[in-house]
Amino acid sequence: MSLYSALYAGVSGLSAQSSAMATVADNITNINTVAYKGVEAQFRTLVTDGRASSSYAAGGVAATPITQVTKQGLPQATGSSTDLAIDGDGFFITRAGVTGNDAVAYTRAGSFKPDEQGFMRNSSGLYLYGWRLDATGDYTNTGSIDALTPVRLSDLVGTAAPTTAIDARINLQSDATTYTGAYTAGDLATNTVAPTFTRSFTVYDSQGGNHELKMSFLKTGANTWKAETYMNPAGDVTATNGLLASGEIKFNGDGSLDKAGSTGTFFDTLNISYTNGSSSVPITMSLGEDGGISGLTSFGQPSSLVRGGADGGILGNIAATEISKDGVVSAIFDDGSSRKVFQLPVATFPNPNGLTRISGNAYSGNRQSGMMTMNAPGELGAGSLLSNTLEASTVDLAGEFTNMIRFQRAYSASSKIITTVDDMLREVSDLKR
Repeated sequence: MSLYSALYAGVSGLSAQSSAMATVADNITNINTVAYKGVEAQFRTLVTDGRASSSYAAGGVAATPITQVTKQGLPQATGSSTDLAIDGDGFFITRAGVTGNDAVAYTRAGSFKPDEQGFMRNSSGLYLYGWRLDATGDYTNTGSIDALTPVRLSDLVGTAAPTTAIDARINLQSDATTYTGAYTAGDLATNTVAPTFTRSFTVYDSQGGNHELKMSFLKTGANTWKAETYMNPAGDVTATNGLLASGEIKFNGDGSLDKAGSTGTFFDTLNISYTNGSSSVPITMSLGEDGGISGLTSFGQPSSLVRGGADGGILGNIAATEISKDGVVSAIFDDGSSRKVFQLPVATFPNPNGLTRISGNAYSGNRQSGMMTMNAPGELGAGSLLSNTLEASTVDLAGEFTNMIRFQRAYSASSKIITTVDDMLREVSDLKR
């Protein structure tokens, strides 16, 4: 009987409008939730019989909630350097805990703060994960979440950072006295020949031990110098006489470095083998470019170190945390030094709107969302990071109040169907009297 189908259609209308009103309630209550994605109620018909006939049976309606995950909220500036937003596609990779067995969650809620153990967690209690950088600042992206570790910087306090780079802007006096005697590589390291100019640098091994590295220069002709890099004392390293690098340095007539005419190996990375058993990492030598004046130069001023030095040492207390748009997390220590510690990944999906919503303003992957891929921010479709920024909710309050009125009226109309059908059924039952 068509009346009964109309009754059921009215019931389906009540159910659908109730679900739609629930999405409005969810959206309004989360209007201030960081990076919350508004839920939109979309309706679909329910048909019992699609054939044209003299007797029609009503089907009804059902509501389907659709989360607009790809819609990005406005960035809002904050005062915390660990507040993060993603400018573009992608999600932060988090877990519910600090072990590999804890559930993985993807989120854009970047309100991360260190907890009592130093782990970075957002307001939902999810732990931020990333690639830990090695001593040279590198990482390997295997595409596996298992290669990620929870982001924590507090464990660096009191540890050693080996020297990885020496950056020196050194001027060698162009009118210095020229040495005319015999010279053999290693004479400056053994003090057989007195250098024209010497500069010492303190370098650190992986155990925090400090060593004195010297760079000595001997003028042997116009715009021509001999140079040696060696350790003092020589017994700190396995190299003979402590000599690490040597060669000839040439300059152009304008005082700039003639790197092409110099001994190229003198500018190569240093690989030091310490005798105390501690390990080292390659030390990059930044001594200038060919034809440039950013490194070694030869002008009439007295020989001196204009600027520069070596990194590394025993790490003190962390004064601040810095996160670049490329996702590199650096710790800034109270002595002014810094160290790159983590690389944050950004996870992307072929169909982000197909992700499953979970508590904590986060999502989990499924078959509908497609396979997750993770890359550094700004690479292969992944959005870049904005520090001191949070993504606002995408909820439009005016629109939600409008929807509330629509759904309320539709609910009332559906209830009218039920009461009207009830009156009609009563008329049918009264036919018997």
